[in-house]
Amino acid sequence: MQADQQETPAVPPFPATGRRVLVSGASRGIGRAVAWAFAANGDRVAVHWASRREDAEATLAGLPGTGHVLLGADLADPDGAARLAEETTAALGGIDVLVNNAAVNTAHPPAGTAYADWTAAWRQHVSVNLLGTANLSHLAADRMIAQGTGGRIVNVGSRGAFRGEPDHPAYGATKAAVHALGQSLAVALAPYGIAVTSVAPGFVETDRVAHRLAGEQGAAIRAQSPFGRVAAPEEIASAVLWLASPEALWASGTVVDLNGASHLRT
Repeated sequence: MQADQQETPAVPPFPATGRRVLVSGASRGIGRAVAWAFAANGDRVAVHWASRREDAEATLAGLPGTGHVLLGADLADPDGAARLAEETTAALGGIDVLVNNAAVNTAHPPAGTAYADWTAAWRQHVSVNLLGTANLSHLAADRMIAQGTGGRIVNVGSRGAFRGEPDHPAYGATKAAVHALGQSLAVALAPYGIAVTSVAPGFVETDRVAHRLAGEQGAAIRAQSPFGRVAAPEEIASAVLWLASPEALWASGTVVDLNGASHLRT
């Protein structure tokens, strides 16, 4: 090959807009902000919900653009994940981008939690946070490979995977596993033009953690960052949108810290 010749890409260029996007756990908080960011970018979005249909309907109603769809599924059930992928494909015509945001996070500190509650918490976290993410990623990747146009998978992990979650150990452990899963998939799926990345947010101002951000506890949490605050959901969504862009292909395999310098990894 001549020095001035360029090798033909293995897959066609990945589009910057007009994509078919599935956002799991999009009822509120980070998921809602992510869905809005993609819709504002000119993409069509499948808004997934598990238990908060009314919130998800509000998310859908607030999205700019047209062609969006609301889909419910229990991601703890492998069949539920399969139905969600099928319904997304039917509604949007395929899947170009998957954002794995759905997660559970219930307190279960080792000291003081009954064993039955402890085991139940671990089963729930593993089923939704890890296996739900793994299953949906497999289903979406299958479709991206069949489409032949590449794709993007972005996982929403957590700072807790690195910093530790003493009252929520299963959450921290499953988010660490999600980061590792994303890196394995990044290597496996690169030949098909599919980039896989993860973000690791610290505290984000959402309804789910509003009670923890009140009073003295909230002041202490904000003080963890030298900026003296926690993130807005839109800040996480902006990073996710970029990681799903054509320009971010070379970021595949990375875990992006989004914690306002509240925890620095070495």
